[in-house]
Amino acid sequence: MKITGAVLETAGSPRPYAQSRPLLVAELDLAEPGPKEVLIRMEAAGICHSDLSVVNGDRPRPLPMLLGHEAAGTVVTVGTEVDDLEPGQRVVTVFLPRCEECVNCRTEGKLPCSVGTESNGAGTLPGGPTRLTRSGQPVHHHLGVSGFATHAVLNRRSVVPVGSDVPPSVAALLGCAVLTGGGAVINAGHPVEGQDIMIVGLGGVGMAALLTAVAVCSAWDEPARIIGIDANPDKLTVARELGATETYSPGAAEELGIRAHLVIEAAGHPRAFETAVRSTAPGGTTVTVGLPAPGAMSAIEPLGITAEARTIIGSYLGSAVPARDIPLYAQMWREGRLPVEKLASSVIALEGINEAMDELADGKAIRQIVLFK
Repeated sequence: MKITGAVLETAGSPRPYAQSRPLLVAELDLAEPGPKEVLIRMEAAGICHSDLSVVNGDRPRPLPMLLGHEAAGTVVTVGTEVDDLEPGQRVVTVFLPRCEECVNCRTEGKLPCSVGTESNGAGTLPGGPTRLTRSGQPVHHHLGVSGFATHAVLNRRSVVPVGSDVPPSVAALLGCAVLTGGGAVINAGHPVEGQDIMIVGLGGVGMAALLTAVAVCSAWDEPARIIGIDANPDKLTVARELGATETYSPGAAEELGIRAHLVIEAAGHPRAFETAVRSTAPGGTTVTVGLPAPGAMSAIEPLGITAEARTIIGSYLGSAVPARDIPLYAQMWREGRLPVEKLASSVIALEGINEAMDELADGKAIRQIVLFK
């Protein structure tokens, strides 16, 4: 079938992307789903820093590639071996499928699936196939999703069903921003009642972590501080609107000696990681969920970690089991405890994708949402 999608031809194009136009919105051919796959009509897709990292060259991927990994849509058809989904169901895409058979899949989300990781690196769907072509030439899949398109074929394990009551713009964010940020708090951080929580880096993932922290702390009898850290004063304003009890720039936080028992680093920058480690209280835990550029280095003082009995944890995709966690976040949204819609900073058409990448690179956006008609 014919679809329209945003294809990246060359990584590392000069900025502004509004002028260099690295993403070409073009017509492609999409093959029918295989036995273990599903055809999805896309309804909404979030623009994440992981997409920008491919555009700017920080995350080398095989090209050309149809980008987008944080999305939601409606099932159109299913493969012959898919018996638990049906046309019309709304699903959330997951950018790291789980085969449920490898050693990593038995770690309850701590380690990413080795099969999914291999196919993501190759730009294929799990098992090796590609379903996208343009003028007869293959186009690679982005993280098994390729959500910046009107339709997509995905492996069944790359989607999680949610109720039709969850709007597409909310459902899309459950699959990356909320799954990653929320999981950093709940799955990796294991917050304890009364202990303060700090979020360093208030982009989409960081704001989702903040919303989750607010939801968790609201159920506690003992109060705790929820502290937002970012260099952008506009984001600090939004963080306070979302429930942060205190907000600071990184410099101000360190000058004032602000520390917390649980610190989530969601900026993906080596200096932010250093801030997060220094801001962790004695006996506390630093969870790093941001993805810096390959080769980026941080400098920390090991003595402080040992002498203060602190812990540093890496968390990929929020240490999540998507089929378990996405329904949990959807229910929290239904109950009014997790207002995911507040993460959307703007809504755009697919044709504005290059300008949206500029907004993200400039640090102005939290989550821009592509809505498909």
